[in-house]
Amino acid sequence: MIRIVLPAHLRVLAKVDGEVSLDVKGEATQRNVLDALEARYPTLRGTIRDHVTFVRRPFVRFYACEEDLSNEPLDEPLPRAVAEGSEPLLVVGAMSGG
Repeated sequence: MIRIVLPAHLRVLAKVDGEVSLDVKGEATQRNVLDALEARYPTLRGTIRDHVTFVRRPFVRFYACEEDLSNEPLDEPLPRAVAEGSEPLLVVGAMSGG
């Protein structure tokens, strides 16, 4: 079971409170997790990644186990703690400016 923490605006779109738990087919990779997330919550399609190219949206970041996974290859295995469900995958809406 993979645990995912979504930012507030995406929780509203998905109509969920708190953390989301998903069964992911195959290896726990960003691609497989996002595929499972979008399959279960179709309203999230196109919000986290482009719905045609599947590239991560510019102001969306992925974190797990105190690591920024945003620029990791989509098919790279997620950290073991995420795959085992002891740590969540955080989807974070980034901000720009300064």
